[in-house]
Amino acid sequence: MMTREELIGMLGAPFSDSETDRELFAEAVRVRNRAVGDQVYLRGLIELSNRCRKNCLYCGIRNGNSAAERYTLTDGQVLAAAEYAWRSGYGSVVIQAGERTDGVFVERIERLVRQIKTLSDGELGITLSLGEQERETYRRWFGAGAHRYLLRIEASSPELYARLHPADHRYEKRLECLGWLKEEGYQVGTGVMIGLPYQSVEDLADDLLFFRNLDIDMCGMGPYIEFPGTPLAEAPCAFARDERLRLALRMIALLRLLMPDINIASTTALHALHPQGRELGIAAGANVMMPNLTPAVVRANYKLYDNKPLQDMDLRGFNVALDSGWGDSRHFSVRTAGAPVSALREK
Repeated sequence: MMTREELIGMLGAPFSDSETDRELFAEAVRVRNRAVGDQVYLRGLIELSNRCRKNCLYCGIRNGNSAAERYTLTDGQVLAAAEYAWRSGYGSVVIQAGERTDGVFVERIERLVRQIKTLSDGELGITLSLGEQERETYRRWFGAGAHRYLLRIEASSPELYARLHPADHRYEKRLECLGWLKEEGYQVGTGVMIGLPYQSVEDLADDLLFFRNLDIDMCGMGPYIEFPGTPLAEAPCAFARDERLRLALRMIALLRLLMPDINIASTTALHALHPQGRELGIAAGANVMMPNLTPAVVRANYKLYDNKPLQDMDLRGFNVALDSGWGDSRHFSVRTAGAPVSALREK
C-alpha cells in the first residue's frame, strides 16, 4: 500500500519526467485489467437542469451567475434520452442537475426514476448526481430505483473546501450526506477538482487517502478549469492547464493502484484540456465514460466550467461494454458482501 509520502512524491514529480508517468499509467492499466477487466462502461449523461440553489465560487451555474441561460428539460426530453440510451445498449444513465431540495423537484426525480425503470423493463441502471439532500430524499430515490449516487467532495481539506464555497456551505454536511448515501444502500461516488488555487500536491495526496478511507465505490474527478466571472477565476493557480491535465491523469492512476476494484470515470474536463483527454484517462486506469445525451439545443447551457466539450465522443478503439448489464462497481459487491439494504441501513 502506498504511503502519503510516496503519493506526494509521485504527484510532485517533474512534469518533464514523462517516462515515470508512462510507467505509472501502464501499471494502473495492468491493475485495472486484473481487478475489473479492460472493458469501458458507458453511462449516458442527462443534464436535467442548470438551475441551482448553491453559489459555489468556482461554478458556471452558480446561483449568483445572472448571465447563465437557465433551462430545465421536460419529462419527455428526459425519458426520450433514457430510451435512446437503453435501445443503444447502454447499461446505465446518469441524471445530473444543479442542486434543488424543494418538494416539487424531489417528487419529480422520484417519478422520473420510476418511469425510466418502466420504459427500460428494469434494464437501465440509474445514477443520480443532484447534490446535498435530506436523508429521506435519498431513501425515496433509492426506493424508486436509483442505485448509484455521485456527490463530489471537491476538496477533502476542510480549509480548502471553505475557500471554494460561501460561508453557508458546510463541509460537515457534505460528509454527512456521503454517510447517508452509503447507509441507504447506494453505490457511492465522490471526487475532487485537481489543480485548484490554494491547492498543493500534499492536498491531492490527502484526497486520495480520503477516498480510500471513505471506502468509496466509484470516483469522478478532473482538472480544475476556470469559469470566467466566477470569484475563484481571479485567484492564481500554482499549476498551468497542461500541468493540471498531467496531475489529473496521475490522480486517476494512483487511485487505481490504491483502490483496484472501484469504477473510475474519465471525465469531460479532461477532454476540455486535450482533444484526446478522455482517451488519456482510460489509458491512465479509468474504466467509465459518460457520453452526453442531453438535447443539443440546451447542452451548451450546462457549463460548469469554460470550454466544456459539446460534441459526442468517438468510441472507436475502446472495448466498450454494451448490452452487458449495469457495469456496477465490483468494490461495492465486496464492500457489502451480499448484505441486504435493510442491514446496511441498520449499521
